[in-house]
Amino acid sequence: MGISKTVLKHAAPLPQVESFERYLFVGPHPDDIEIGAGATAAKLAAAGKTITFVICTDGRFGDGASGGVTGDELAALRKKEARRSARVLGVSDLRFLDLCDGAGYTQEELEAGLAAVMAQVRPQVVIAPDPDVISECHADHRMAGEAAKKLAFFCGHPGIMRRLYDAEGCEPVEALAFMMTARPNRYVKTAPFMKKQFQSVFCCHTSQYPADSPDAASLKTYIKLRAADYGLRTLSLGAEGFRVLGHLHMHCLPEFGL
Repeated sequence: MGISKTVLKHAAPLPQVESFERYLFVGPHPDDIEIGAGATAAKLAAAGKTITFVICTDGRFGDGASGGVTGDELAALRKKEARRSARVLGVSDLRFLDLCDGAGYTQEELEAGLAAVMAQVRPQVVIAPDPDVISECHADHRMAGEAAKKLAFFCGHPGIMRRLYDAEGCEPVEALAFMMTARPNRYVKTAPFMKKQFQSVFCCHTSQYPADSPDAASLKTYIKLRAADYGLRTLSLGAEGFRVLGHLHMHCLPEFGL
């Protein structure tokens, strides 16, 4: 670790994910929040935090074993699954932008929809997919993460929010936490909540992960191994990892991107 990064680490410590009250989770598709941070969402909900889920796309092109259901029917089914899943995690505020799955929208449309939600719920923490993961090829994931990055910084500037999105600004976001990241720097111990996470994914999103699906088995194994890895790093039985930036770290401090 270089001297400048060491100094910045002590001068501007990274926020702890669990230390706030209002959270906005951004999911590109109806099941992504649960896969990336479902146990964390359940833990925060159990602690009485205020949580909003916003799902960007309708999931109409989800390639799970949906029994031949496609298009509008699948989109409606996945919305029902998302509502059921949120209830399992203890989350009641669930919002849909209803953009077309598969990047059938512009970045501007996505940002405007997300800006409107942020103006209403005024989150202190935004949790979204990491758009800077080298291996991420899905445009919906990259676009959702980029929108979260842009708005987490701009939402504290009312003039910019009105000019770009005709939306009201709010207090600056205090922490931006990227899930589905290859470079976690903060962890949430979640072992007691993994059962709810698995229920939310594999008992609710059955159009994508039916019980006998090889994809479901692979995903279960991945989530377990990821939780075990992060658990070792935190001396716990399981954890979820995030790449976290505080408001101060979001601008002109390149060392925090290392």
